[in-house]
Amino acid sequence: MADIRHDNVILDSSIVANLRQAAEDVFLASEVQIPPHAEQGTIIFSGQLLRENSETAYDTIARRWQPWQYTPMLRWGQEEEVELVAQPGLIDPKPSNPLINLVLFLATLVSVLAVGALNEGADLLNDPLSFTLGLPFAFSFLAILLAHEFGHYFAAKYHKVAVTLPYFIPFPTIWGTFGAFIQLRSPTLNKRQLFDVGVAGPLAGLVVTVPVLFAGLMMSHTQPLPVGESYMLEGNSIFYWLSKYIVFHRVLPADGVDVFLHPLAWAGWSGLLVTAFNLFPVGQLDGGHVAYVLFGKHAKRMGYVVVAAMVAVGFFFWQGWLFWALMIFLIIGTGHPPPLNELAPLGAKRKALGYAVIVIFALLFVPNPLQLVGV
Repeated sequence: MADIRHDNVILDSSIVANLRQAAEDVFLASEVQIPPHAEQGTIIFSGQLLRENSETAYDTIARRWQPWQYTPMLRWGQEEEVELVAQPGLIDPKPSNPLINLVLFLATLVSVLAVGALNEGADLLNDPLSFTLGLPFAFSFLAILLAHEFGHYFAAKYHKVAVTLPYFIPFPTIWGTFGAFIQLRSPTLNKRQLFDVGVAGPLAGLVVTVPVLFAGLMMSHTQPLPVGESYMLEGNSIFYWLSKYIVFHRVLPADGVDVFLHPLAWAGWSGLLVTAFNLFPVGQLDGGHVAYVLFGKHAKRMGYVVVAAMVAVGFFFWQGWLFWALMIFLIIGTGHPPPLNELAPLGAKRKALGYAVIVIFALLFVPNPLQLVGV
């Protein structure tokens, strides 16, 4: 007889019995627990999976539990024991309003166009048509952001995960935007889905970013750095440093000389920075998805280390990392919610790509992205 522990709520015993019986040929429960700090009605069955393939087992349990309006979750418990979590309610994602996405994108387009034009010396008040000077930057940078977000979007659609269109954030910064995001309206089923949705964005973004960067660098020129006046110096990542070396055949900056960026090159450099930030292996950033599927529960401790490292880099290189460390710690968090079936394996090819993504992050990371010189 299973040991049933009631820690917080009185639960109809027939529900427990029905759920257990519906899964008895798939999952052997040795203990039933009602957790004290979970959603009311949550039940945890601890025991062993009776089928070798956890995915077919999950599908079977999910189908059988539908009449009782319960959603299953399979996860690892203590000492290699499996936990089958019964969560009250079925996944019923609500459709989003695409008009909101369109309005935000148009506002972002105007904002990025204006900032791009101002960076090129446009006088928008006296010459409104000078906004066209912002077209090269706006077109290329928004193309990078669109590729990134639609990489996530189409990967989610491929795996039948409910997802919104991208939400762009207009903001009058030096880029004219705080970026964009999509919102998953249903949980991922397994680690493969979570991984694919996570990496599709930065990889798709890089497919656009890299040619934009090289095209922009080839249209840029080198000249002596200003003397006696202030200027903004963009930081070097390993990849950006190598890119400049490939195009100009010399180390830059050096001997008081640096490259003065064409708007396309500025968009490409900005795309590298956006990708690097998203690949931080922490929380629910794209890199956090990768860290979770590779390292499981250890990813949360890894997240604390990453935030601490951002603080250290913020003190020694660029104070902006202190702001982002605070944002990650307070808003994004260092933990990661598990997929519905945590037992399903990731696979060797995705593991290899996951480690490659970590290497990509190391190549793109910029300790000091923007440095104001001469003040």
